Amino acid sequence: MQAIKEAVSGIRQEIAKVIAGQEEVVEEIIIGLLMNNGHILLEGVPGTGKTLLVKTLAQAVGCDFKRVQFTPDLMPSDIIGTNVYNFSTGAFSLKKGPVFTNFVLADEINRTPPKTQAALLEAMEEKQVTIDGNSYRLEEPFFVIATQNPIEHEGTYPLPEAQLDRFLMKVLVGYPLPGDEKAVLLSYHGGFRADRLKEAGVNAVLSREDIVNTREKIRSVVVEDAVINYILELVQGTRNNFNLMVGASPRASINLLLAGKVFAAMEGRAYVVPDDIKRIAKPVLRHRLVLKPEAEIEGLAADDIIQLILDSVKVPR
Repeated sequence: MQAIKEAVSGIRQEIAKVIAGQEEVVEEIIIGLLMNNGHILLEGVPGTGKTLLVKTLAQAVGCDFKRVQFTPDLMPSDIIGTNVYNFSTGAFSLKKGPVFTNFVLADEINRTPPKTQAALLEAMEEKQVTIDGNSYRLEEPFFVIATQNPIEHEGTYPLPEAQLDRFLMKVLVGYPLPGDEKAVLLSYHGGFRADRLKEAGVNAVLSREDIVNTREKIRSVVVEDAVINYILELVQGTRNNFNLMVGASPRASINLLLAGKVFAAMEGRAYVVPDDIKRIAKPVLRHRLVLKPEAEIEGLAADDIIQLILDSVKVPR
């Protein structure tokens, strides 16, 4: 697993050429990349560098990147593609949509109607799309990062809980620290341009094949029975908490387990420890919980409840 740790360190170094700070955000997105079906929901106010971060990561791992701006009039065919009639040949040909790539950035996913959201979510789950009865496989790695604005809700179509549950993590992108923001200002003052990442010296330290092979290696990470029981107790804690209407699903348990294996490998270990699960618990669970109205009135957030559960569950030794 040491090779995986070194590879992740290389990715971080390339991203740091463009993105100042945001270490936890970068770490969580890399976990999603290295896990099969580890799609990420990024939440943050506009202008915090979400698109730039994803573009930089794609370049650092040698993958193709496409961004789709989700709008109220976006149709499913605008994402997955459609068959187009060719008058000269008298036959239909497939015009592929932007989903046929490695990295898809679904910008402001909550601004498009549920039918269009579902088209992308089907591709996320099945890694294929169906157009006019024909199925087309999506190339590996296939990684979706969706963004949403936590402040502006007018004219939006919030993702229902069943669709939120399909994302491995909800990653919160906050404002940079003053020192990091100064580094950004100095970078732009020196001539940096977000549309010219190659000029910033971002190099591909991994290939698409490396990502697929790394995912296979991570499967061998050992998880002892005590850690599995720890995961179960945490998830059960969300289902029995009096502040919650809906607790975490079995998919949450699975994602805690698999993301824990990825994080352990990123740390250079071939086994999972309870601290790995504690590190990823909030991003894996926060979007799967539904708070009672009275808990929200009291000012509680999902992260507060997760922390209370983490504090109450005995950590195995």
